[in-house]
Amino acid sequence: MAQRWTDDEFAGLNLGDARLNKRARTLMDTFAAKPTASIPEACDSWSETCAAYRFLSNPDVTWEGILEPHWARTQERMGAHAVVLCIQDTTELDFNGQEIAGLGPLSYEAQRGMYLHPTYAVTPDREPLGMLDAWMWAREKRGKDGVRPGLKESRRWVEGYERIAEQAAALPGTRLVYLADREADMVEMMRVARDLGTPADWLVRAKHDRCLADDEGTKLWAATTNGTPLGEISFIIGGREKQKAREVRQQLWAQRVLIGDGKKGQIEATCIVAREIDAPAGVKPVEWRLLTNRAANTLEQATELIDWYRARWEIEVYFNVLKNGCEVEKLQLAAVDRVERALALFMVVAWRVAFLMRKGRNCPDLDAALFFDPDQIRGAHLLNKMKMPATPPTLNEVVRLIAKIGGFLARNGDGEPGVKTIWKGLDQVHASAETLRALREGLG
Repeated sequence: MAQRWTDDEFAGLNLGDARLNKRARTLMDTFAAKPTASIPEACDSWSETCAAYRFLSNPDVTWEGILEPHWARTQERMGAHAVVLCIQDTTELDFNGQEIAGLGPLSYEAQRGMYLHPTYAVTPDREPLGMLDAWMWAREKRGKDGVRPGLKESRRWVEGYERIAEQAAALPGTRLVYLADREADMVEMMRVARDLGTPADWLVRAKHDRCLADDEGTKLWAATTNGTPLGEISFIIGGREKQKAREVRQQLWAQRVLIGDGKKGQIEATCIVAREIDAPAGVKPVEWRLLTNRAANTLEQATELIDWYRARWEIEVYFNVLKNGCEVEKLQLAAVDRVERALALFMVVAWRVAFLMRKGRNCPDLDAALFFDPDQIRGAHLLNKMKMPATPPTLNEVVRLIAKIGGFLARNGDGEPGVKTIWKGLDQVHASAETLRALREGLG
């Protein structure tokens, strides 16, 4: 029988008071059972709702304290893998129109909200292991000089590498890879990595077509594609909004280069250019330019790095669950610090939903009882009007049942379910499991 995953994930929770620890675990169970519900809807009673709001308004509780046990469990999971991708990205949380004290401007000064910048650990085959750390902040308004006071937001990309480097020291058997999109294309980050001895690899999408450190004005991207390609790769790029899934064929180039470090020194790096060939008419060809400390002398090495970069999409999946599944932008709380505490709980819930989706795909034959309790498994079958099978169902079978409840059609050619149908189905499965428990205990 599966232990409640929240008990395991929060085993090391210490908020300084046993009552606060208990309330945090209760709220985690509540939010996990009804991820799409508002706080009053998720809580069973008015007293539970009041207790939830008291916890979220308690100044003695920090959002970092809530997440610390999850960070520790993530590190434990990472230790079981030879390579872990540590993906960083920033997302806006738009609370425009809500009366929440402490919000700041977003991309447009008139918008109100805050920012979240997590480090999300996944395996090369895209299994989410959890979060390693996070930053949350609200921007200050620009001054009369047009400058925004406070820490430069770009600094978080550098600090992100520094924290991953610290994690690397605690995981000597695991190679960590700092992975980020164009915003992280910063010489400062690369310089810090070099000066630390590169305890963690780094792989970022290039934003700047720099001049090489050859005093000849040679440009980075032209120098990389000047020679013969290493070869071709092909893969299926997933469907996006207004874009169907399709096959992509790319030619790959890789070149070891020297770039200036901004301090009159040099940084040695590999530039990889992946350029689509024979793209469909009317479709913009997919082209990626990557920078990394790792060597890519062969097609196999370059392909591995491209596969790692493609796994960056997992943090977008995570943000989708957090914002559209858990609907955190609809939180109605009085102040930013309360939103931060609620976010800390929902961030773990969002990871769990993404984890179930990937685990169901990557390890379909695992026993479902390792992840769901008997009432949840039975509830998934009842809601699909199916009898319990004679043999224990697999994880993939139960995940697909849950997704069907959430709207997954499971037709031939539909592939595996995505996170949206899973989070919708989980809500109903948890309610069904609660009903089964109540009936068994004579409460019906």
